[in-house]
Amino acid sequence: MTAPADPWFQSLFAQRIGGAAYGKSTDIYKFEKIKRAKRKALADFPDRKLLDFGIGENDDMAPAQIRDALKSEVDNVENRGYADNGIAEYKEAAAEFMAREFGVTLDPVTEVCHCIGSKPAYAMLPAAFIDPGDVTLMTVPGYPVAGTWTKYLGGEVHRLPLLKENGFFPDLAGIPDDIKARAKMMVINYPNSPTGAVATLEFYKRVVEFAHEHKIVIVQDAAHILLSYGDRPLSFLQVDGAKEVGVEVHSMSKGFNMIGWRLGFVAGHPKIVQAYADVKDNSDSGQFMAVQRAAAAALRDASIPTAVRAKYERRLRKLVGALQSVGFQAAMPGGTYFLYTATPKSAGDRQFANAEEASQYLIAEQSVCTVPWDDAGAFLRFSVTYIARDEAEEDALMTETVARLKGMRLAF
Repeated sequence: MTAPADPWFQSLFAQRIGGAAYGKSTDIYKFEKIKRAKRKALADFPDRKLLDFGIGENDDMAPAQIRDALKSEVDNVENRGYADNGIAEYKEAAAEFMAREFGVTLDPVTEVCHCIGSKPAYAMLPAAFIDPGDVTLMTVPGYPVAGTWTKYLGGEVHRLPLLKENGFFPDLAGIPDDIKARAKMMVINYPNSPTGAVATLEFYKRVVEFAHEHKIVIVQDAAHILLSYGDRPLSFLQVDGAKEVGVEVHSMSKGFNMIGWRLGFVAGHPKIVQAYADVKDNSDSGQFMAVQRAAAAALRDASIPTAVRAKYERRLRKLVGALQSVGFQAAMPGGTYFLYTATPKSAGDRQFANAEEASQYLIAEQSVCTVPWDDAGAFLRFSVTYIARDEAEEDALMTETVARLKGMRLAF
């Protein structure tokens, strides 16, 4: 079959997305590889249930009282129209939430601004700071959006590997002087996805000192903050001086089962919040006000994140035990609903060069789906957001997982 001719505008695509070569790459993104392998496993073994630990989003709907609040607000004529940079009720609820959960005092007018999910915030914050030649410091593995937009804007990304031997914290002392001189922004994420590491007060103090010394703005991704196990969740803004150097970005998704509602907030230094809001003003017209009012009710209900946290902590403890029983060096993470564990080096006579090979093998041979990470060592990420109606189904899933993995003769 003859390949279709390029459209007349093929040469007009911006270099940031590939220029004239846009759409012609044969590279396959790892998540697409996983999807293809899952489809093949289902086709080859239709009677073998797929054990999907690769999902990365809450498996429950938002609580009934929040859904009811949305249904009620949808019919309020006051909620018509554009929300622009957010309604006062949502920003006030966010400030109350920060005070209740973390003891952080915020001015809801100047120090809080909503975002249509945290993802757009990571696209807009670089637009407030990054010019061509500037550097954004990004931890890896991690969420890439701020780095992608840094490069779109002509900036550069300097990767900070999160190594197990460093407790999955970045090595700030190892950043070259020329990079620090050009860096304007550093994006961190704790509890960390995918490693599950949680920040300590000492680490955040080092980050604040680093920011002051090198004049670098800090953006802390707090999407999983309510899924912190053990000690109470720790906000970056709890640390003395943190609000002077940066912002923290919160999401309604993970801690409130509001995946897909597309709402969060940026909080911290008023000038940074203002700059974000100015960029946002030229990017969107705000989330539907009914969604914001329902989310305000969620923020004011401390029982919701408590229940969500208890569920995922229970599931993680079960998964840790199951994986340990078949040889994984698994340990309970400090936070998130992810379990990040070293990749097996082989299964029987099959050797694995990296995590991606191991992940593909587990899907193909036993329909066990995980997400591979090879950015800073070979690791597999198991998510406990699988579908299970009750604890009995959770236990049955763990039993089946152990049975399938035990027969693979995994070596570490």
